Amino acid sequence: MEKFNENSNFIKAIMKEDLESGKHQEIITRFPPEPNGYLHIGHAKAVLTNYLLAKEFNGKMNLRFDDTNPIKEEEEFVQGIIDDIKWLGVEYSQLLFASDTFEQMYNHALDLIKKGKAYVDDQSQEQMRETRGTLTTPGIESPYRNRSVEENLQLFEEMRQGLHPAGSRVLRAKIDMASPNMNLRDPAIYRILNTKHFNTGDKWFVYPMYDYAHPLEDAFEGVTHSLCSLEYEDHRPLYDWVIENCETPAKPRQIEFARLNMTNTVMSKRYLKQLVDEKYVEGWDDPRMPTIAGLRRRGYTPEAIINFVQEVGLSKAYSIVDGQMLEHFIREDLKLKAPRTMAVLKPLKVVITNYPEGQVEYLDAEINPEVPEMGTKKIPFSREIYIEQDDFMENPIPKYFRLFPGNEVRLKHAYFIKCNDFIKDEQGNVVEIHATYDPETKSGSGFTGRKVKGTIHWIDATKNIPADFHLYEPLLRDNAENEDTPFLERLNPNSEEIVQGFVEEDLATCQGQDKFQFFRHGYFNVDPKRSVNGKLSFNRIVSLKSSFKF
Repeated sequence: MEKFNENSNFIKAIMKEDLESGKHQEIITRFPPEPNGYLHIGHAKAVLTNYLLAKEFNGKMNLRFDDTNPIKEEEEFVQGIIDDIKWLGVEYSQLLFASDTFEQMYNHALDLIKKGKAYVDDQSQEQMRETRGTLTTPGIESPYRNRSVEENLQLFEEMRQGLHPAGSRVLRAKIDMASPNMNLRDPAIYRILNTKHFNTGDKWFVYPMYDYAHPLEDAFEGVTHSLCSLEYEDHRPLYDWVIENCETPAKPRQIEFARLNMTNTVMSKRYLKQLVDEKYVEGWDDPRMPTIAGLRRRGYTPEAIINFVQEVGLSKAYSIVDGQMLEHFIREDLKLKAPRTMAVLKPLKVVITNYPEGQVEYLDAEINPEVPEMGTKKIPFSREIYIEQDDFMENPIPKYFRLFPGNEVRLKHAYFIKCNDFIKDEQGNVVEIHATYDPETKSGSGFTGRKVKGTIHWIDATKNIPADFHLYEPLLRDNAENEDTPFLERLNPNSEEIVQGFVEEDLATCQGQDKFQFFRHGYFNVDPKRSVNGKLSFNRIVSLKSSFKF
């Protein structure tokens, strides 16, 4: 992997200064996902940011699961996240779980109580919300704020033992109910949850809140730079308060940068989960999903995602990236890797009436014209072929250069053919074209007798492989950040089109995740789930052309 571009220098400058000053001997970062869903493209930016910056300074990055909320977390998501990160090429130093340090966190909470800096509150969530105050008015202290240390210790121990109902009490940090920063108005740091944890089982009945657990986890690991998205900037004073008052030996520093926002892309894990739970998509790896699993299944490569993230860079400013930028990088990655081949997605039969019946010849075709060393292959050609329905018009529009009555076109890698007649069904649809070919015009023969303006692709009608093709558009019709319209109403009803067609016969042995460029249609990936028992199914990764400009 390459280094980050210079857009990221504000974090690199901090790290460099900390090393040169002797504040740190090495850089240690961490990626802290919550295992309550699969990673999406925004998480890819986060993990790659932590990994690439640590790597640039010969440091380390830990993968740490913030599994502090057992209500939403599952082992499935843990393994899915591990698989996604490895697929991206990220090498983490340690695999850690917040739950492995619950005892240490609990002991620090006891110390806070003993120092008079934490107390058990019996108020309901609604009461605490009502007494929290506003940005212009201070909060109201809880009537339980001045409980004795002894009473707080006893109640907190009872909470741990499961002697109180879920939601009946919380442990709050005693900071400042008049603070202009709402996060410092005696935030809850522990709550009661009578829920089994996938890692610790039934051992715990109290679980730490993220804002309390996060800084401690960083400190336990010796993290030097805790990189967060910009929405945690207002939480930094609480982060620092926990580190200072828990008197941890390590003093990690939280640094914020703008998270990734993309046009026409769902970037909320809550919304993604809703799409999965309510069956709007096949699952977390649906090729329309912006999850790493979905992008991988669609056909994106780690290299394309990494290059995209590096180009976007890091910034303190909120911005929205055009989704076509990611498409640009997959085109750039595949154009020198993917074999070129032909596929007909919406077939229309053509009978070449003057071609000998029963004869099949094999024509030469380049595998990738931009990479000559990939060589050539042979493709079959006979009297009957399939072309795209869109490549014929009974009554052509102006500047239509493909097949129509009396017009001649070039068949890619083959001959010139001329349309002489066509057949319609009872509904008036054209179902068969009759044409003639000119044997003198064979591709590669050097024929210069005349020129044609149109070149179309085709598939031999007798030697081919049936396949289905999934064609995708953005999942959202408009910007995902537009909150004026309810989320589900912004879904694109045409995000997936499935068509039946044919591919060249040599694709019979292709495997899941094999990638090809289909002439004129774009880049396609063999779907690893649907392509089973001899069936072939392709996902269009991206079309060939884009209007995106840097």
